[in-house]
Amino acid sequence: MGEDTRLAAVVALAQGMAAARTPRESWRAAALGAGRALTGSFAALSVWERDLGRLRVLVNVGDRAADEAEFPEAEAYPVHQFPEITEFLHERWAAGGEPNAWVETAQGLAAGRPGYCHQRVAALRRRGRGSCVVAPIVLHGRAWGELYVARSTGTRVFDRDDADFATVLAAVVAAGLAQTERLEEARRLAFTDALTGLANRRAVDVRLEEAVELHRAEGVVVSLVVCDLNGLKRVNDTRGHAVGDRLLERFGSVLSLCGAMLPGALAARLGGDEFCLLAVGPPADDVVKVAGDLCRRAGELELGEGVACGLASTADPIGPVSTARRLFRLADAAQYRAKAVRAGRPVVAGRQGPDDPVVRLADEPEPPHERSSAERRRFRGRP
Repeated sequence: MGEDTRLAAVVALAQGMAAARTPRESWRAAALGAGRALTGSFAALSVWERDLGRLRVLVNVGDRAADEAEFPEAEAYPVHQFPEITEFLHERWAAGGEPNAWVETAQGLAAGRPGYCHQRVAALRRRGRGSCVVAPIVLHGRAWGELYVARSTGTRVFDRDDADFATVLAAVVAAGLAQTERLEEARRLAFTDALTGLANRRAVDVRLEEAVELHRAEGVVVSLVVCDLNGLKRVNDTRGHAVGDRLLERFGSVLSLCGAMLPGALAARLGGDEFCLLAVGPPADDVVKVAGDLCRRAGELELGEGVACGLASTADPIGPVSTARRLFRLADAAQYRAKAVRAGRPVVAGRQGPDDPVVRLADEPEPPHERSSAERRRFRGRP
């Protein structure tokens, strides 16, 4: 392979990983790009899970054997079966050497000197592969895992030149993985409440828009619980904001616990003392039951004064829900009603009779100050 061809392969690998939107896409792009660059028939990417003492396969691409899934759920190997990941990388690379790749064949070691690995040779023979090149991946100054590319029996065996090129490819993969980590962290911070670790308002808005679209297209039940934590101001004023933060964190944990009872539910802090639970799919009565449990648990917290809880579901008689905003206003109006009457259980929109005051309140024209507010859809202070 000429220098220009190899340079093009490196660029294609880097571009493929840069275009990935999720870790899985990044892993797949890394394996595909490396496999093509080395003209391999199969490629895999594995991570070293130090706490579990194993190499876990993240992705397999190319000509996979019957026991090789593209994204395996539980394909992992004890590191003692592959001593090079710990001994070679740690003792040789950490001591000042280079994390060079090496080649092994169905007959044994061919290039590089990390030591003979019987397990790899046996795997090559079992899966009809003639040779493989293994490249250590180093990320943030530590051994992260391995890039593995194999060729079928009967094709040209990898050589030292291929191993050197694999070392370069592993460095490109490491750079791509670092970028993916940074992007994932940025996404996590953008959609996570820093204090409670729950989702934030931005995450709720995105998920609710998607859920309502799904409801309109397929009739999927969408339910939204909006909560207002009572007594937070009193706690802040009398015991300090640090104690108030502990109350918010504690309630966030309770909300997360209750949300786990609804498959796929999103637990979020909207801001201040406001929280919500978004459920897509479960029956409305199941959500009401969980919301009732949430009210009970919140009332048992050492700090605070319980929670005011409102609920709106597309399965209840609330009229057509064509926008996420309307469902949010219905749930918020129900929460306002719960607050006003000091209800100890959830108030559910659409279940207060034919002239439901919650639905009527939610569907009233919005005052100008509410129409211009992107962050708060409140009903307090209204006549």
